[in-house]
Amino acid sequence: MKNLFSLLLALVATTSLWAHDFEVDGIYYNYLDNNVEVTYRGDYYNSYYDEYSGEVIIPSTVTYNGTIYSVTSIGELAFYNCFPLTSVTIPNSVTSIGYRAFYYCLSLTSITIPDSVTSIGYAAFQECKSLKSITIPNSVTSIGDDAFADCSSLTSVTIGNSVTSIG
Repeated sequence: MKNLFSLLLALVATTSLWAHDFEVDGIYYNYLDNNVEVTYRGDYYNSYYDEYSGEVIIPSTVTYNGTIYSVTSIGELAFYNCFPLTSVTIPNSVTSIGYRAFYYCLSLTSITIPDSVTSIGYAAFQECKSLKSITIPNSVTSIGDDAFADCSSLTSVTIGNSVTSIG
């Protein structure tokens, strides 16, 4: 019984209660090899509705425990259900926007996608009902299914000439 208790205690001590690896200046990150991706705060993508709000400016690099990491992606479900989020600036270090990254961000009116992004994932901006316009830069080659589904205020979309796949 003592060995079982020790094993359980060790398992709990090494298991993360959060989906993110660390947080810097209110933005949550996961390690990706020698880089990082933006992610959500809680232990589940839908744990918090207010983890990001207002204007969010994602840095191109972040320092944690003395190590500098390049921010290379917006992870799956990173901003999911962030109702009070109004705008996001993505740095030139980011190359991908993941699955449902901004899904149901009802107040999102503005997002700047840099020329470094090459792919926009499935339903990345679905249900962003306040998003009015978007410019997809020439660097993007693929746009996933339902990327802008139910964006009822979207009146202007500019798509770069490198896109070879639109879901």
